[in-house]
Amino acid sequence: MQAQPTRQISRSIKLLKLSLATMSIVTLLSCGGGGGSGVTSGGDVIPPKETQVNGPAWFGLGRNAQHDAISGIATQPLNRVLWKTGVDLAPQYSAGGYLLYHYGSPVITAKNTVILPVKSEAADTYRFEARSGGTGSQIWSVASDYIMPAHRWTPSYNLTLTSNNRIYAPGAGGKVYYRDDADSASSTTQTLVFYGDAKYAADKVLMNASVFINTPITADAQNNIYFGFTAVSGSPLGLSSGFARISADGNASWISVQGSTDDATIVKPATNSAPAISADQKTVYVVVNGNAATAVRQAGYLLALDSATLAIKSKVRLMDPKEKTSAFVSDDSTASPTIGPDGDVYIGVLEATANAHNQRGWLLHFNADLSVSKTPGSFGWDDTASIVPASIVPSYKGSSGYLLMVKYNNYARAGSGDSKNKVAILDPNTAQQDTISDQKVMTEVLTILGATPDPNWPGGVYEWCINTAAVDPFTRSIIVNSEDGYMYRWDLASNTLSERVRLTSGLGESYTPTAIGADGAVYGINNAVLFAVGK
Repeated sequence: MQAQPTRQISRSIKLLKLSLATMSIVTLLSCGGGGGSGVTSGGDVIPPKETQVNGPAWFGLGRNAQHDAISGIATQPLNRVLWKTGVDLAPQYSAGGYLLYHYGSPVITAKNTVILPVKSEAADTYRFEARSGGTGSQIWSVASDYIMPAHRWTPSYNLTLTSNNRIYAPGAGGKVYYRDDADSASSTTQTLVFYGDAKYAADKVLMNASVFINTPITADAQNNIYFGFTAVSGSPLGLSSGFARISADGNASWISVQGSTDDATIVKPATNSAPAISADQKTVYVVVNGNAATAVRQAGYLLALDSATLAIKSKVRLMDPKEKTSAFVSDDSTASPTIGPDGDVYIGVLEATANAHNQRGWLLHFNADLSVSKTPGSFGWDDTASIVPASIVPSYKGSSGYLLMVKYNNYARAGSGDSKNKVAILDPNTAQQDTISDQKVMTEVLTILGATPDPNWPGGVYEWCINTAAVDPFTRSIIVNSEDGYMYRWDLASNTLSERVRLTSGLGESYTPTAIGADGAVYGINNAVLFAVGK
């Protein structure tokens, strides 16, 4: 009776093992060009003494379920590397020395326990471990049996922390691991399966080969979690790719992506794109797209789901604002929805035609019910916008209550790009002429050029290497990581890169997240290593 599903599953397992060279999908841009792979800190790493901390937590990608990335504490000065630890113990570099792996964001408890995902072998084998934010010493570690979905660039393995201090991590077959006290070394690790623990236990091997969590997990304020998953054709139990909800008490539900739009090619959650939750906790925003195995540049939609039932409340097709056709929603991107304080929703996409916008893509902008498409931003590829309170930008004289911080690279190897790579503060409610196209885009309030010349592109500078930045309203600054190997503080009052600390000698790699500890230490990833930086 299971012969046909088994054949489909076997074929899906083979797809998982395809090499980059054999996959016929368009090559996108990495954060490329740095060269060198040695880790240097600019001096000895001397961890500070352990101190008791009770500060603001960093719950996951972009800090919270709105992904606003606003720190709840003033960041420490970027004086030195406090400690460091690998997030990939066997990095696999591609031709040219690039590291095309996305690494998940650390999460940090109110007591300053840093919990990070770790790739532990050359194969995509993972564990998640807790370390003291003060010293970097390990507190506990848990091995995961997680299996990656089919991919080209390796997707991120992400954790989430709930407001009641429970830590969640993905496992194989659609299950999640959790620990009820993320700070405790003696806490018990348990599992939940959204389609039923007993059904999973009845045939673990089959389910592990059939169902794959393919998005970061997001938790709401009531400690419910949401994530996307893919299911192979002919999957047992009638599962098809979709989104799951697991409540704080363990009750679960799921919906299928198929039939959620008027487009039969839309079949799964967009890999790497984390669900986002409205501030009133009533709506979950998710991104869906086509199958990369059947479409080189797959289209996508943004869906608004009821947070309690997962019923679809509204949807919008993600369009290229210049070409007036479907934008490219790439599984090589980690762009996730950001929710503004006014409820507006922002999501990054690639342009419909490769290189038509220098591979920068667009930051699409919608009202809360997705019925109105607003002025886009001029960069969206592999970037999750961060929210910037307008009050921390002294030079801003406009009427918007908040602004957006985005990466603003301009790739010299794509279209008319000049490699004058910047980061930018944008006003989402006013427009200016795009410098690349004839499109009206969000007004640039501040921009700043990268600091280090790139010898590969005369006149250009190394790329900014972030997929989400950390905003510090207390010091009116933003923490950004560069492929030149430095972490920088962007001072919004002076529009200068006022501080920097060297992490590595520089490397071309997939974009990386930043985070802020409960004690104000800053965390960034460069060349497969997590660095804690502070005073």
